[in-house]
Amino acid sequence: MTIHSTTKIKKHIPMKKNLLVSLLAILMPLALLSQQKFNGLDMNMGNLFRLSDAKTRSISPENFTGEKGKGGMADPADKDKPNTANAYNAARDPGQGWKVNPYVRIKPGETFTMAEIEGPGAIQHIWMTPAGNWRFSILRIYWDDEQEPSVECPVGDFFGMGWGQYAPLVSLAVCVNPGSAFNSYWVMPFRKKCRITMENIGDQDQMTLYYQIDYTLTDVPADAAYFHAQYRRLNPNVTSDYTIVDGIRGKGQYVGVYMAVGVNNNGWWGEGEIKFFIDGDTKFPTICGTGTEDYFCGSYDFDTRKKNAAGVDEVNYTEFCTPYSGLHQVIRGDGHYKVMQRFGMYRWHVMDPVRFDKDLRITIQDLGWRQGGRYLAQKSDIASVCYWYQSEPHARFPKIPGWRELEVY
Repeated sequence: MTIHSTTKIKKHIPMKKNLLVSLLAILMPLALLSQQKFNGLDMNMGNLFRLSDAKTRSISPENFTGEKGKGGMADPADKDKPNTANAYNAARDPGQGWKVNPYVRIKPGETFTMAEIEGPGAIQHIWMTPAGNWRFSILRIYWDDEQEPSVECPVGDFFGMGWGQYAPLVSLAVCVNPGSAFNSYWVMPFRKKCRITMENIGDQDQMTLYYQIDYTLTDVPADAAYFHAQYRRLNPNVTSDYTIVDGIRGKGQYVGVYMAVGVNNNGWWGEGEIKFFIDGDTKFPTICGTGTEDYFCGSYDFDTRKKNAAGVDEVNYTEFCTPYSGLHQVIRGDGHYKVMQRFGMYRWHVMDPVRFDKDLRITIQDLGWRQGGRYLAQKSDIASVCYWYQSEPHARFPKIPGWRELEVY
């Protein structure tokens, strides 16, 4: 009996050792992870309690460099220096430290450098409220030492306001609040430096710009890609097959699109399929949608049916905003001078980015209906901003149109 019990004990010893090894294999990485310093990126409700050595900084007209202890130093006495004491008259009594330079002015044809930041770090939030024509104000962002921008868009379109009219937009990546408060929460890491500019390409009106760029100075992971955003417009879309983006070269992931659609015909306009041509796809894509409203996470023409005051059923477009998608703007026309129907939509691939290793092209059909249940190849006014992350260098963007081609009319 004693020999038999000893044999059983010996048999169990290897099992216990294996179990111990397995537990150590699970617990050791967790212990190491808990000891790693938090770099202050990838913020969410689940890690707000974590301490970090990251440094919080912010650039605005009240602190153009973001330097520590350099905010609110504008002096009304410097009123003759451009964009140094623009509110000198309002601050003439309280003086320095009392909102002397909260905004900048950008004349037609001028480019203003909003920020120049030495890295490594990441942009975590951008707020601005631009006056003037939002299509004539071109936002550009350059990473590290690049000469060509990685972001180049009319400022209104970048924030989902391509038609130059305010509409509330509430999402994870972009928020637009009353009356023209533009907010971006896209995380934008950089290693060496970041430069942000705004160009006024209009020929008449001066632009007034309030802005705040909130960033952190911290270590950036080796696998962090760079943020990109590219604008396009066709008016009219003569091919009825609109290109959201093409010519992307490198490794990265597509993370979303804003589209502004102006319809030039009657009937439902959003039957077109979106197509993702990934890593060498030619005639046929890897990913193919089933309809425009389907891609933007809606259904059946974005319509809802409800009774009016007379008890009669009415069907109308229904604006909506969610964290990841929305039809946030419907411009119905007034039956007088403003006759066009226009729409603004967004789709953010926060939880489902479209990854590519070599190249990416995205198209969407401009498709409606004609009589007899036949598709109509439309020729709408379409503008878009495509958002993605990729390793640098990136392919050069198509030249952005002049103000005459960008104008909303």
